[in-house]
Amino acid sequence: MQHAALNLPPPRFINDLRLPPAISHELSDLEAESLRFRAIFISDTHLGTPGCQARALLEFLRVTESEYLYLVGDIVDGWQLKRRWYWHQLHNDVVQKVLRKARKGTQVVYVPGNHDEAARHYEGVDFGGIAIRGEATHIAGDGKRMLVTHGDRFDAVVTCARWLALLGDQLYTLILTLNQHFNAIRARLGLPYWSLSQFLKLRVKNAVSYICAFEEALAREAKSRGFDGVVCGHIHHAEVRSIGDILYCNSGDWVESLTAIVEAEDGTLSVLNFQDMLNATGSASRAKTTTEEALA
Repeated sequence: MQHAALNLPPPRFINDLRLPPAISHELSDLEAESLRFRAIFISDTHLGTPGCQARALLEFLRVTESEYLYLVGDIVDGWQLKRRWYWHQLHNDVVQKVLRKARKGTQVVYVPGNHDEAARHYEGVDFGGIAIRGEATHIAGDGKRMLVTHGDRFDAVVTCARWLALLGDQLYTLILTLNQHFNAIRARLGLPYWSLSQFLKLRVKNAVSYICAFEEALAREAKSRGFDGVVCGHIHHAEVRSIGDILYCNSGDWVESLTAIVEAEDGTLSVLNFQDMLNATGSASRAKTTTEEALA
């Protein structure tokens, strides 16, 4: 298995954050200093689907800079593209932006997931300045070793019952479609965005148990292989927390939560919420969702 070893400062963590996917693309007042990070980890962008918040992702990439950029799987949704072709110009723009960052010196490491598993055939290859790896090793400045992997290989549903995973993916797509129409009505009533999938995920006992089991499985894997922590994606649930003596980090997604794991210059490792980042600068104004704009 190929690894990319990076020498970064030690992490610490904060509580994870939530956001509604209503953002502004008028970001000229953002301060450059507040948007510089040592490393950025993003996953589950699902380019190639109507649910991808491509405009938000593009603006996030535009206003942030980092020495290292990890793409932690499910960047392009091959499952959805096989069923129905969808590729908005904004999705091209996101790909071009990542390639441009690589050309300008950002070290980009792409760790494919289950939805973009075709890219796993090219593990070990560097393409356009992007290193494609089955997993990566992130070495902190104090010697801490972080395993970077998408996480699907620790999901029993994906590995043992692929048909069930495909069915679940279709149901999730249906929920996103229903959620879009539901929130269009809420927007007309002046109500904030509300995520049905997040509600179900955090309220249904089996879903909560699944998330906990997934997190613990990743932590056990990291510990058994001598790592001090793990950064992953897959379950669309952004979080940074300690599981025993292992630091567990999940970068969330760019379908609903619009989150990333970022490492600041002082070594802070945290969940960054795009809307909260804009609010912190005082430059954000509400706009309709990226999905509605892409489908217009």
